[in-house]
Amino acid sequence: MGWRRSRDRRRTGGGAYGLALALLLGLAPAAGCATDPAEPRPAGALAPVDGRGRPVTLTVGVFGTFGFQEAGLYDAYMRLHPDVAVRQTSLTRNDVYYPQLLTHLTAGSGLADVQAVEVGNIAEVLDTQADRLDELGTAPGVDRRAFLPWKWAQGTTRDGRTLALGTDIGPQAVCYRKDLFARAGLPTERNAVGRLWAGDWRKYLSAGVRYRERAPRGTAFTDSASGVLAAVTGGVSPRFYDERGELIVAENPAVRAAWDLAAAFARQGLTARLQQFTPGWDQAFANGAFATIACPAWMLGYIQDKAGPAGRGRWDVAPAPRPGSWGGSFLVVPSAGRQRAEAARLAAWLTAPAQQATLFARRGSFPSASAAYTLPAVAGARHPYFGDAPVGAIFAKAALGVPRAPVGPKDALVWQALADVGMLQVDQTGRSPDSAWRAAMKAIDNALDR
Repeated sequence: MGWRRSRDRRRTGGGAYGLALALLLGLAPAAGCATDPAEPRPAGALAPVDGRGRPVTLTVGVFGTFGFQEAGLYDAYMRLHPDVAVRQTSLTRNDVYYPQLLTHLTAGSGLADVQAVEVGNIAEVLDTQADRLDELGTAPGVDRRAFLPWKWAQGTTRDGRTLALGTDIGPQAVCYRKDLFARAGLPTERNAVGRLWAGDWRKYLSAGVRYRERAPRGTAFTDSASGVLAAVTGGVSPRFYDERGELIVAENPAVRAAWDLAAAFARQGLTARLQQFTPGWDQAFANGAFATIACPAWMLGYIQDKAGPAGRGRWDVAPAPRPGSWGGSFLVVPSAGRQRAEAARLAAWLTAPAQQATLFARRGSFPSASAAYTLPAVAGARHPYFGDAPVGAIFAKAALGVPRAPVGPKDALVWQALADVGMLQVDQTGRSPDSAWRAAMKAIDNALDR
């Protein structure tokens, strides 16, 4: 999951044919900057639409650069519905946007007609705000079968009401530097690279040991132990919470096994000891400081931006050892809205397979609607920066293999404690994995008043 990042730290990936691919590759990461952009327009300020005086105006509240507007989806919807105007409000950071969303939901005022919710917050929204949201599973234009089952489940309450429709997801691969692999005596062709660790993240560790034996001077195998931890736990089910919504992170053997594996990367000197989404991490892409990174679809654009032109053709993409997902979002329709039926139609249209495929082609957001995977914009997507890697096929296969894992109300908080209180100390200060684990568990208990 993408808990550590704001949405501005988690987007763009591969594109597809012709114009769509050119659009994608010309982008800076749509939500992938470690330095926040300039302060946005206030959340209540509406951009002008087209001056036609349309009788229905729908607002969409988002955080970061969500992509709908930039991909032209609002304009397309207005062409299909001449009586509807769509306007977007946006805040740069989810850590500012989300508390405001909760406040407005509780008050029943100050809301957009359609609101975005980050995956790390969706469980808390469904647990605490369900009575303030409209049912979307039966809205016109919504087809449950078009979505990945695990993504659909994340937007559905325990009593079976689907209150959130999935937008994007973060299926994982491993991005690697072909030039550094060649100098270390490892294979460089993506299928051969994938076979090095196929089926088991422990094989990824073994590949790192091989790399270390002949590593080019000043390089590490991977960026960080926390990145490994995110990748491995992204494919664990259950993870931090069980199906009843109970916190199980402390006693879950799968999470502890992921922790010990990630710690082994640090203790065996296989990481560059970096903290993700910091200036030092950004600079390390340009400097070629590490050879691999666990790589959700949204990170492709981030790598392209930070590694720059010098990295073109040096980076490639191989399947991850096991499927997992890191990141993603949803749309909800507040019940306090004045145009609820129209808002539900808009949310259904924005998340339909065709629009998700367009968003992927133009902005790199990988679809949560699996029905989009057979569309040319996804199935045929290749990324020239990454050696013409078939990113559509790689990430679609990963997405289809992600296990259904419950998302808990404080997933974001749990992840931050694991990554920044615990694993970062193992990686950067040499703290023992057991001691750092206890510190992370204590931080979680304190934060949750347990």
